[in-house]
Amino acid sequence: MDWPTGLLGFAAGLLISVTTAPVGVSGAVFLLPVQVSVLGVPSPAVTPTNLLYNVVAGPGALLRHHRSGGLRGPLTRLLVLGTVPGVVVGAVIRVFAVPGPSVFRLLIAVLLLPLGGWLCLRTLHRAARAAAAREPSEVSPRTITRLAMAVGVAGGIYGIGGGSLLGPILVGRGMPVAKVAPAALAATFVTSVVGAGTYALLSLTATGDIAPYWSLGLACGLGGLCGGYLGARLQPRLPETALRLLLGVLALGIGGLYAIQIVR
Repeated sequence: MDWPTGLLGFAAGLLISVTTAPVGVSGAVFLLPVQVSVLGVPSPAVTPTNLLYNVVAGPGALLRHHRSGGLRGPLTRLLVLGTVPGVVVGAVIRVFAVPGPSVFRLLIAVLLLPLGGWLCLRTLHRAARAAAAREPSEVSPRTITRLAMAVGVAGGIYGIGGGSLLGPILVGRGMPVAKVAPAALAATFVTSVVGAGTYALLSLTATGDIAPYWSLGLACGLGGLCGGYLGARLQPRLPETALRLLLGVLALGIGGLYAIQIVR
């Protein structure tokens, strides 16, 4: 990796994470197309490289949330309990089954486009507060764990941050962003550690570009480390309405990005 590529990776990680960290999204889902289209990382090495980004970038936001007490509570444990085994399964599927990305992109677009639009409209509507008060603010632990496991499998296959899926779904069910964001980021970090390690082990027995691009992943991750801390620091200063709207816009952006890739 040359210096211009490293600086570009650092800048991309910084800008993405400072925008996404306040709502519990690591930003890896936005970094994925940058790695493929701009930085030239081949498949399937782009998946473990993206997971490596999460590993390096995660502690910045988590340190801030730990200091504010945001990591306490059962939600973090439930998400980690589901995503960790899921990412191992996803990594094995990615290496040996090599599923095509088109189906996954279609599923993400179908899920996040309407969900993001609904979150934005619900937030902007004047009656949103009253409607939210009538909805349950909690999801059953079994449902959370099953959802986290499904997201873990997707993360293992495609190297995305679980917060980009968990955040909109849980917030859409009535949970506050301030509660969901730290737990989603913690689950993304732990899952990425396990996922990157799984890919490193699989690279010893399989052929092809399976191991992460270490230098580029570290460069992007260092940018995400700084941006994640800044983003988590901004979260308490943003009202719940703004955070929900940001999460909805990010969901629309992710869904739209994958929809465009399907059309192309």
